[in-house]
Amino acid sequence: MGISYLWLKSLHIIFMTAWFAGLFYIFRIFVYHVKHRHEEPMTRTLKIMEKKLLYIIMLPAMLLTLVTGFGLAGLNQEVFREGWFYVKLAGVFGLLCYHHLAMKVHRWMSRGEYRFSENACRLINEIPTVFLILIVILVVLKPWL
Repeated sequence: MGISYLWLKSLHIIFMTAWFAGLFYIFRIFVYHVKHRHEEPMTRTLKIMEKKLLYIIMLPAMLLTLVTGFGLAGLNQEVFREGWFYVKLAGVFGLLCYHHLAMKVHRWMSRGEYRFSENACRLINEIPTVFLILIVILVVLKPWL
């Protein structure tokens, strides 16, 4: 492993951590948004928080996670022969779908459409944890699949 590979891996972990911080937090904000939907000053603040988290932190972190991740795979093409890697990619795809859902929910709530209850937002908030556990186990243990 060259020094550039280790730098790229370090950046990948940093960007992934920033992305996950947002993934863990966005639906928590939605819980409060639904809870306080009839309080205009509160919803105005929550809309700003959601927008900044989604577009200033999460979106760049997601894109940089993907770029550095595919860069790492390009530098270590042996992973394309490993079954665990494809399960990991499925997990990443699941995270992308979750991120997309968060963006849709933000747009809905910004228009005053509350399609999820407070409890649904609480439950949905746990999804990234499942993906994190799956992906970390796959990357560290590299099980034969």
